[in-house]
Amino acid sequence: MAQDHSISDAHAAAYSGVQAAIPAISESALSRWDNEGGALAWSAISLPADIPELANVELVHLRIRVIALENLMIAMLARAVDEQIAMGDAMATHIAPHPGSAHHPLTEHAAQQMREMLARARHYRDTETP
Repeated sequence: MAQDHSISDAHAAAYSGVQAAIPAISESALSRWDNEGGALAWSAISLPADIPELANVELVHLRIRVIALENLMIAMLARAVDEQIAMGDAMATHIAPHPGSAHHPLTEHAAQQMREMLARARHYRDTETP
């Protein structure tokens, strides 16, 4: 049975307000990716020099949490509006290296992972859920 994705008038009004703010929010978010540092430039972060390395068990727990978050994100994107999916595509394209700029393998890999997550979300958008 397909789910009804209609929204109330109150939700529609709130959604139109959010839609009006998206260009400014998008520009602000995307502009932070102009360098490899992402949300903050690394020089803006001061870390103590005595931070211990993560133990293997901590790395395993971190990996499990990342997998869980990825799957939750895919589930949410599967029910996202088209504009949100398009924003994900735009972000993946934006963080990919631009002509004439330095290529950063981790950023390129992150952009590819974003595209793959969006593709998985699109797959689940087209299937019925129990």
